[in-house]
Amino acid sequence: MASYDLILRGGTVVLPWGEAATDVAVRAGRIVTLGDLRTDEAAEVIDCAGLHVLPGLIDPHVHLRDPGDPAVETLATGTKGAVLGGLTAVFDMPNTQPSITSAERLDWKRGHIRETAWCDVGMYVGGARSNVGELGALEREPNVCAIKVFAGSSTGDLMIEDDETLERVMRGGGRRIAYHSEDEYRLQARKPMFEAGGPHRLHAEWRDVECAFLGTRRLMALARKTNRPAHILHVSTAEELDYLRDFRDVATVEVLLNHLTQWAPDAYDALGGYAVMNPPIRDKRHYEAAWAAVANGTVDTVGSDHAPHSRAAKERPWPATAAGLTGVQTIVPMMLDHVSAGRLSLARLADLMAAGPARVYGAIGKGRIAAGYDADFTVVDMGKSRVIEPEWLVSPCGWSPFAGTRCQGWPVMTVLRGRAVMREDEVLGEPGGLPVRFEGTRA
Repeated sequence: MASYDLILRGGTVVLPWGEAATDVAVRAGRIVTLGDLRTDEAAEVIDCAGLHVLPGLIDPHVHLRDPGDPAVETLATGTKGAVLGGLTAVFDMPNTQPSITSAERLDWKRGHIRETAWCDVGMYVGGARSNVGELGALEREPNVCAIKVFAGSSTGDLMIEDDETLERVMRGGGRRIAYHSEDEYRLQARKPMFEAGGPHRLHAEWRDVECAFLGTRRLMALARKTNRPAHILHVSTAEELDYLRDFRDVATVEVLLNHLTQWAPDAYDALGGYAVMNPPIRDKRHYEAAWAAVANGTVDTVGSDHAPHSRAAKERPWPATAAGLTGVQTIVPMMLDHVSAGRLSLARLADLMAAGPARVYGAIGKGRIAAGYDADFTVVDMGKSRVIEPEWLVSPCGWSPFAGTRCQGWPVMTVLRGRAVMREDEVLGEPGGLPVRFEGTRA
């Protein structure tokens, strides 16, 4: 008779090779074995009968605004929302105040994660004109998931829009670079065409299909030229998704929950400024193309691009409306509802939000339920129907574009390295998140 720290018993487990009715045993924060463990013992046994056990789900694209404005979001509140929503890890973007662009700021953030995070956190380091020569070293700093380059649509010092500097960045290291791909020159040239105070749906006309597609074509040409792998974030157009299939040697693809859930003009008519994001929500042709790309395997990861702003900033007249939507707490329920609607399987969800992020970014010990991996689990009840209530949300900004949405399927437990950190809406214990480890970085 074996003895373990934890056994998850009787659930339907989503494994890399398919779903199976099996028990999962954990010792010292890692998965030890799978199988029929009814005769074995553990310090804690959790009955998962009637539930699905997924590998710990990851949101690889969040903006937790820390350091920044705690009235909008913090690393503590954002990661608390993450575990309430069924996530075991998030990868946090660098466009904070100040931006995360140096080893010193990475050191600060690493310590802050250990002190305040409820889930594990990977860190992006920002590419800026001021640190181009340092990015090769910065991408190897511990716990860095990737360099993030804003090739368009950024604030502060985090923007590199010209081909010459982008090529310098690509030649300065070897790990995959994550890109916000919009063509800044086209954005600025089109801006005078639109008057202040116009309808929010004009956002998708200003930042049109060609703006995104041109940015991606330029990046792919440079990626091929330099042989530097790229991850194109929040791909939003049918044209890009079709085009990127021919660049699998150098490119991986992210699609956002929003582009799988909302479309224009309906989203703008219903939500106004609370539908404004970059790249924008587009018409139903692009929504349908996003789902086709999920089905045919073009899409590697799905994220929320959780980017909270104050209500006042979201309610400014367009185009001064702050761009960005919340989503870290709601992405899992919303994606489970898509599973229930038959748009994808639980196995594909685990691929997009666990194995995919781990593979694209090189996260060590994450992404699958298998012996030796971190004991991270997202336990869901596909029979549970529930409305996303505003009172459930913990982000200080206080709003969600999905408030009031009924979801079929709900996360009921989040397990981080063998410890339940959320059960039935209750966050348990104290913050225990750690910085995620990645291949290609210094220990």
